[in-house]
Amino acid sequence: MKATLTWIHPLALWASVVGIFAFLTESGFAHPDATQRIIDGYYFFVLTAGVASLGVRYFHNFERLERKVFVFDLLTVLFTLFAVVTFFVAQSAPESYPLLARSIWIHTAVALVFVREISEVNLNYRRTFLNPAQLFVVSFVSVILLGALLLMLPRATAGQGLTFVDALFTATSAVCVTGLIVVDTGSYFTSFGQSIILTLIQVGGLGILTFASYFSYFFKGGSTYENQLVLSDLTNSNKIGEVFLVLKYVILITFGVELLAGLLIYFTLDAGSYPTVGDRVFFAAFHSISAFCNAGFSTLGSGLYEPEFRYNYTLQLIIIVTFVLGGLGFPIVSNVINYLRYLLRNLLHPRRRAATHAPWVLNLNSRVTLVTTFTISAVAFVLFYVLEYNNTLAEHDGVGKVVTALFGATTPRTAGFNTIDNAAMLFPTTMMVFLLMWIGASPASTGGGIKTSTFAIAILNVVSLARGEERIEVFRREISNLSVRRSFAVMALSLLVIGLAVMAITFFDGGTDLRSIAFECFSAYSTVGLSLGITGGLSIGSKMVLIAVMFFGRVGMLTILVSVYRKSSMQSYRYPTEELTIN
Repeated sequence: MKATLTWIHPLALWASVVGIFAFLTESGFAHPDATQRIIDGYYFFVLTAGVASLGVRYFHNFERLERKVFVFDLLTVLFTLFAVVTFFVAQSAPESYPLLARSIWIHTAVALVFVREISEVNLNYRRTFLNPAQLFVVSFVSVILLGALLLMLPRATAGQGLTFVDALFTATSAVCVTGLIVVDTGSYFTSFGQSIILTLIQVGGLGILTFASYFSYFFKGGSTYENQLVLSDLTNSNKIGEVFLVLKYVILITFGVELLAGLLIYFTLDAGSYPTVGDRVFFAAFHSISAFCNAGFSTLGSGLYEPEFRYNYTLQLIIIVTFVLGGLGFPIVSNVINYLRYLLRNLLHPRRRAATHAPWVLNLNSRVTLVTTFTISAVAFVLFYVLEYNNTLAEHDGVGKVVTALFGATTPRTAGFNTIDNAAMLFPTTMMVFLLMWIGASPASTGGGIKTSTFAIAILNVVSLARGEERIEVFRREISNLSVRRSFAVMALSLLVIGLAVMAITFFDGGTDLRSIAFECFSAYSTVGLSLGITGGLSIGSKMVLIAVMFFGRVGMLTILVSVYRKSSMQSYRYPTEELTIN
């Protein structure tokens, strides 16, 4: 009897897939009431199939029941019942229950069925078909193309429609967490369109493979060795056995910080400026996710430079902390949390601290990244404050100048939000922003750029050569030669891509100011999103160039080259070593 019931699983899976398309059709196209009733009926079919599949799955594997999966499934069933009940209650008197009348509850329940069923599918990565670098590149390309098609749906925009190039540009900017826009996000896109952009930002910030892999592991409790090898390459995990623990930390840190930041942003907003509580919640969620993912997208026409937010220094500080945490990188944040736990244990148990040796809790990667990030931010803050004191900071007083200067010094490192008019910056400040954008955020983070560790290795290498040292040593550790080679390869490739992009845009839009073009290219490659105001007026050719630059910057030119070239086999010989003349 058990075998005869297994057909319900593929039925629920494909029904939920069609349900997702039905949701997109419902949201993206106008349709008559009769069609809406058919779609609503199909949603209930999907929910019924999902609950039935869940019941059969427990009937088959009750002895292997895991508590965490059981809790998730129980909450899913209860949420499904809530969605169904509220749907019928709201249908009887929609004006009395405006919040319950929203179809978001049914849509969420269908999405939960899809997540549950797709996570049970056996996905085995084959290195003979796609290596990790190729898989990473293909995943980004797929999400970008899907996002572009969704943004072209009629009800995604406020009646104007969107060309394919502009849709592709917006989707690439969102998935690559850049923030450059060709149309105003707040006025041009509807709530549905803005939700698509927000989803693309979240998926792009973490990666679709992160979601798919962890949820598959969560429900199955294990994975193949081949999958773990691939995921260890994608997540830069040192130990294969810890790959899913790393994914767990990534997801928990992301949603935890975004939730806390969203709540704080919500309470800093003026309730009278929003028609409904839902609009206020959406604004807080949008900017929280956009900030942590270092995307720089905003539903405001002029960003945080809008008069209502320009002087909201509390909001600006929340945004700063959020995108700095996102830009530090998940391994760094996790390591810092472990270090704080260690300090707390020593504080609570002083005898234990005195009796034991001091372990290497804060690793070399964290130490270099934190010192570099703090140093760059501090120097940039002082320079920004001094240079712009009587310019873009003139309209602020006291604490306002400090917060705005801090925002201006930290946002170029891939965050992309603005609280000043970027075009009004002095030329020395603009050149400093060029450097900050090029350096970018930290490795394994939601930000771009050459990364702080790359810049730190370059500086340490210069100091080492000046001292006549043969090795790069810092914090009683030696930096490997492979890290040095990678760093200079990343720097050279970044300048090559940016230089070619500047040349190409000057060809397509020769009348545009060279400083503005260079600013745009640095911003695109480092996935920053800051602009001097020329993005929307560029030609199709220039937009396609920026699309490519944003993609190269987010995925990484080194990753793309690794995906193209076949890995050479190890050789047992070495040629004689000679030195080339450098200077």
